[in-house]
This record gives sequence, C-alpha cells and structure tokens, in this order.
Amino acid sequence: MSLFLTIFTTVFLAELGDKTQLATLLFSADNPQSKLLVFTAASGALILSTAIAIMLGAAADRYLAFLPLKLIAGIGFLLIGALLVAENFPKF
Repeated sequence: MSLFLTIFTTVFLAELGDKTQLATLLFSADNPQSKLLVFTAASGALILSTAIAIMLGAAADRYLAFLPLKLIAGIGFLLIGALLVAENFPKF
C-alpha cells in the first residue's frame, strides 16, 4: 500500500496544473457537451499514455538493466536544472 500511495501522490502532484489538466479544464469550460464525455475522453487518454509509459519502462529495464538508469536520469535532471539557472545570469 505504501508504494501505491507514493506513486499516486507523485503522479497526482506532477499532473497538477500541467498542460493536460489545463486542456481538460478548457474543454470542459468551452464545450456545451457533456462533462462526462470530457471526463471519459481525458481519462482514457491518460490511461493510454500511462500504459505506453509502463511498456517503455519495462522494455528499458529489460534491455538497459546494466545501466544505472536512476543515476543517468538524476544527472540529466541536474544538467537541465543547471542550464535553467544559468539562463538567469547575464552573458559576458
């Protein structure tokens, strides 16, 4: 149950205010169609994209098991963060 709550909380917080949520909000506010239709279509799209991510993650684990993926991902995030911070300093 602890792993479930960790995954749920992480994904829930990551999705708050992102493009997907904003698009769904706009569809719901802009279309006279049923709100249930918007909910069903958006939920189906999220389920499908999550299924694809899980399949790609399983394939990556199978074929790239010898690589320290968490280390590579962490370095990638640090690099992106450093580049974003560097953009705020004046260029010489």
